Amino acid sequence: MKKIVLTGAIVLVITAFFLFDLNAYLTLDGLKSSLAEFRHWQQQSQLLTGLLFFLLYVVIAAFSLPGAAIMTIAAGALFGLPWGTIIASFASTLGATLAFLTARYLFRDIVQTHFSARLKAINAGIERDGIFYLFTLRLVPIFPFFLVNLLAGLTPISVRNFYWVSQIGMLAGTLVYVNAGTQLAQLTGLPGILSPDLLASFTLLGLFPLLARRLLQLLQHRRVYAKWQRPSQFDRNLVVIGGGAAGLVTAYIAAAVKAKVTLIEARKMGGDCLNYGCVPSKALIRSSRLVHQIQHGEDYGLLRQQPAFSFRQIMARVNDVIRRIEPHDSSERYTGLGVDVQQGYARIVDPWTVEIQYSDGHMQRLTTRSIVIATGAKPFIPPLPGLDETGYLTSDTLWEAFSNRDTPPERLVILGGGPIGCELSQCFARLGSHVTQIEMADRIMIREDEEISALAKAALLQDGVAVLTSTRALRCERDGLRKIIVVEQNGTEQKIEFDELICAVGRVARLTGFGLEALGIETQRTVVTNEYLETLYPNIYAAGDVAGPYQFTHTAGHQAWYATVNALFGEFRKFKVDYSVIPWATFIDPEVARVGLNEQEAREKGIACEITRFNLNDLDRAIADSATQGFIKVLTSPGKDNILGVTIVGEHASDLLAEFTLAMKHKLGLNKILGTIHIYPTLSEASKYVAGEWKRQHVPQLLLKWVEKYHAWKRGKAD
Repeated sequence: MKKIVLTGAIVLVITAFFLFDLNAYLTLDGLKSSLAEFRHWQQQSQLLTGLLFFLLYVVIAAFSLPGAAIMTIAAGALFGLPWGTIIASFASTLGATLAFLTARYLFRDIVQTHFSARLKAINAGIERDGIFYLFTLRLVPIFPFFLVNLLAGLTPISVRNFYWVSQIGMLAGTLVYVNAGTQLAQLTGLPGILSPDLLASFTLLGLFPLLARRLLQLLQHRRVYAKWQRPSQFDRNLVVIGGGAAGLVTAYIAAAVKAKVTLIEARKMGGDCLNYGCVPSKALIRSSRLVHQIQHGEDYGLLRQQPAFSFRQIMARVNDVIRRIEPHDSSERYTGLGVDVQQGYARIVDPWTVEIQYSDGHMQRLTTRSIVIATGAKPFIPPLPGLDETGYLTSDTLWEAFSNRDTPPERLVILGGGPIGCELSQCFARLGSHVTQIEMADRIMIREDEEISALAKAALLQDGVAVLTSTRALRCERDGLRKIIVVEQNGTEQKIEFDELICAVGRVARLTGFGLEALGIETQRTVVTNEYLETLYPNIYAAGDVAGPYQFTHTAGHQAWYATVNALFGEFRKFKVDYSVIPWATFIDPEVARVGLNEQEAREKGIACEITRFNLNDLDRAIADSATQGFIKVLTSPGKDNILGVTIVGEHASDLLAEFTLAMKHKLGLNKILGTIHIYPTLSEASKYVAGEWKRQHVPQLLLKWVEKYHAWKRGKAD
């Protein structure tokens, strides 16, 4: 109600201003004709005239009324250059601040709520560099000051900063107009005040804050490098530490643009994804799913039977899959692409020197213009008492440990309810293990919607996994040959016996052993970088799991492009990493895939959205494949078809997500998807159907009523 009253008052004042033609007084001719009367009032009471003039100026600026320039000229004509400048400067700044506060009070929450996703990067830029941008706008008179006031009110810039920047930034322009007012008789029009030369001077002056900021950056960089001796020439353009996804893509791009690049890997080329993560886990998932399908043959018109399989052969297939993909990431391939591949341990000696220690003990030092740290991550081991005594496996070590087993472990405990824990739990349960999954939170897959978590838990329970949520692991114990984990749930301790235990409670960045501490490069959970992936040193970058904020192979490759281009060509232009459209998937059955916002995040961030849903049990191909479990859920802006986020649950959900990821990346709405031909019968038709469901909900009912009347009229009209 307060906002409505205030808005009404503003509209009333502006309407009255134009209705009574008050703007006629705020012209150059109006000022000249009224000057004698103003001087008469000034002679009667100079203090009162000055105060009333000040208040009038504040009102005009606060209500964004046309005439602020005339008021500034009038200040010079009435009060002279010194006092006129003081009055106009403070009145204009105070009025501008009131307009700023009004816009903030009335509109900022609405704008930020409805356009939060688009404004996220702008808000971050304003919080970081808003003072410089505002100062530039204030110094250049070609930007309408009233518009700057209103738009600034919608941003996160503080009132204090807005006031003092405006006070100083508008001073130069105020002086010019006040000085022109002292020569009022010679003025024939406002354009005469600002000559092209003067405008050019103001523009150059307006660029000064940005140039000053650049100068400060250069000085800061010099201070960072002050204690190091820069080489006069370099052995390499780029040295990459780590041969995982981020490191491989970085080296590939650098070699493709003919840079001299060295890639250093201490362990296995391909990193965690090829050797311990994505590749072996997906191979195991495929085998376990086939076992599950044979067990449920009646779903496909077959006889139900128990499949006979060798766990040793399944693990052999996993290793064979790794071997078949290895050539894609091998030293031989990258050497052929022009990359100098070195097998050894890398340590950054100074900002331009990397030392390589080889397995035979000898060392080599390389100087380089830039360095990319791509050392990846490793499984986090919780500080659980007794864990070392009972023994444990991780997503890195289980493949070798299980490769020579004839059967899977009979009793398996998996710590963690995230994507890795869920995938492994379902796999081993389908292969015959009695799996107990322990999660401290109140649900598994905590980053997804509650609905998704419940569905995932139901799928795991159906496959025989004992899912214990809100359960805290207390300690591990040995009782002879028996291995036990003690957990607490609802205040009650429970002992669970196991043969093997897998820690899948997350991964942590590999931060030690590379010389980061000696260089003073800040690390927290990851290497601290800016939006360009630069560390403390502008020529040292980080990409992939070691940089965060996502730990996906595809985001590692995504970051690698930015790190490489910025490292090699940053002196010409640097690119900020774009995290606006990041897809991911959890490969349980049914798969869960997501891009952008989900309901949970939209609710937490206060983002208004509409939700459109299509269930796969209405899709012909899903029915034919007996794969009807799942749905597509799309979040859009209220009343619009632009996509804020998509969650897909179902068979091949990760593949179906690609169309929505493309649409979000290139700002294509649901109408574009609806207008695209999809092959029948395919699972991809679900994308079109969910778009059609959105369209059905937004049919213009009033127009349809008129169309109905038109058709009725056509039926009754003789040709």
